[in-house]
Amino acid sequence: MLEKPEIQDEEIIACLENQYGLRVERIVFLPLGADLNTAVYRLLTNDQMLYFVKLRRGDFNRAAVAVPKYLSDLGIEQIIPPIVAQSGELWARLAPFTLILYPYVRGGNGFERNLSDRQWVEFGTTLKRFHSTEFPAAITRGIPREDFSPHWRDTVKTFLARIMEETFDDPVAVQTAAFLKSKSAETRALAERTEHLAGRLRKQPPEFILCHADIHAWNILIDEQDDFYIIDWDTLIFAPKERDLMFVGGGLGGRGRSPQDEETLFYQGYGPTQLDPAVLAYYRYERILEDIAVFCEQIFSSDAGGEDRKQALEYLESNFLPNGVLEIARQTDSLATGK
Repeated sequence: MLEKPEIQDEEIIACLENQYGLRVERIVFLPLGADLNTAVYRLLTNDQMLYFVKLRRGDFNRAAVAVPKYLSDLGIEQIIPPIVAQSGELWARLAPFTLILYPYVRGGNGFERNLSDRQWVEFGTTLKRFHSTEFPAAITRGIPREDFSPHWRDTVKTFLARIMEETFDDPVAVQTAAFLKSKSAETRALAERTEHLAGRLRKQPPEFILCHADIHAWNILIDEQDDFYIIDWDTLIFAPKERDLMFVGGGLGGRGRSPQDEETLFYQGYGPTQLDPAVLAYYRYERILEDIAVFCEQIFSSDAGGEDRKQALEYLESNFLPNGVLEIARQTDSLATGK
């Protein structure tokens, strides 16, 4: 979220003081991320301690905080665990948000600070540990299972139909509609191919494991000591391992390395594993369609957002760039089909 939500700072401070026993000196909104349901802040207490405050609007699954806390308790250092509230929970309610408090880590994401060779290998080792962990049922209760739903594909088709029939006044909506019209046939073909792959996976689903499901470079934090952390666990799902592994070499690992270099280094840490290129292609296609759908909802279903709307259009267009995520997904698909 790039623009500050309507909730007042005083309300957030009161929650932190009541639920965490903190004495707050200052709280500052941080314009970070593309998720309109998440706002983040830097908090300074009277004793000069820094914290990271996350406000999550909408449905909240406690596994999003319980899973990283469990991994941290196992000794996995690349996880930033949430801080326990005075209630004993890992969050506090601040309607319409859930508030989660973390230690503040100075650094940048994997697009701002490229992962080193060592960090790529360590990333693979860390993700393997996560994928190999057995979690108590009480922690994973409520985490959804992959069903290869047509939701995002149907949403994209609906917006493609809308832009052919409607006119728009908002400049960002006008630009978005024009761009999507130029990509209409390509996008429909993408949705159809993804649906074909989904049908195959529904009939013969691979083995499922617990996946982070959004483990791209924006959700890797590199601190000032050059240590890295996996963050943002809101999208947990039981799915094929390709749900996570599709990000490695998929065009979302950051800048400065080829997809092949990413894969070579990552799998030194992750270890040998058999990947199904059809499953990888499905998830890479589906991720692009989800992006298009989410950004269309943001742009066409509301005129709110300001800078967030401009960023949404930029991100939507980036899917179609030369050598970008769509081209990589097609190359993966060609491995599956042998064409």
